[in-house]
Amino acid sequence: MGNSKSTAGGQTTIPAKETYVWYRKFMMEYPSGLQTLHEFKTLLGLQGLNQKANQHVDQVYNTFDMNKDGFIDFVEFIAAVNLVVRGKIDQKLKWYFKLYDADGNGSIDKKELLNIFMTVQNLNGQQTLSPEEFTNLVFHNIDINHDGELTLEEFINGTEKDQDLLEIVSKSFDFSNVLKVICNGKQPDTGGGFLQTM
Repeated sequence: MGNSKSTAGGQTTIPAKETYVWYRKFMMEYPSGLQTLHEFKTLLGLQGLNQKANQHVDQVYNTFDMNKDGFIDFVEFIAAVNLVVRGKIDQKLKWYFKLYDADGNGSIDKKELLNIFMTVQNLNGQQTLSPEEFTNLVFHNIDINHDGELTLEEFINGTEKDQDLLEIVSKSFDFSNVLKVICNGKQPDTGGGFLQTM
């Protein structure tokens, strides 16, 4: 235990003491040890969304549900928090790719990227570029073979090489407000850091 940080696959993990605090909070909120999609949406105040936004939230939830049993257990929850907070950029880009690849076929086409980015803008208000401008920028800058689809390799390599694009992609999936909601007991606008004393 203690306060030392361990690494798994080169990723710095949340120290054991903080993991214990997260565990207590998770179990107090979800005594069964499982969080449902409805509970996930309720926790984050994501009721009454339009169909596209609702599909995106479902997709985020499903990427965190690693064993695909329809629930997020504590291990999946802490892995998600760890990715969002301490994950390396290539790990985050792999996760973003999974979110963008709505049909799960291993590539992202323009329609998928456009739909997801429109939904993300509706959810978090990010307005740096219009969805069409963002989609065109991505495909112009990183679709190396110009086939209208991005592979995981193209997406990661291209995004890592283009700092402006990397910043836009990172900001579009800024989960700091989500983590504030979780940390502050469903009070997203009270401020405070992610790993504050709980």
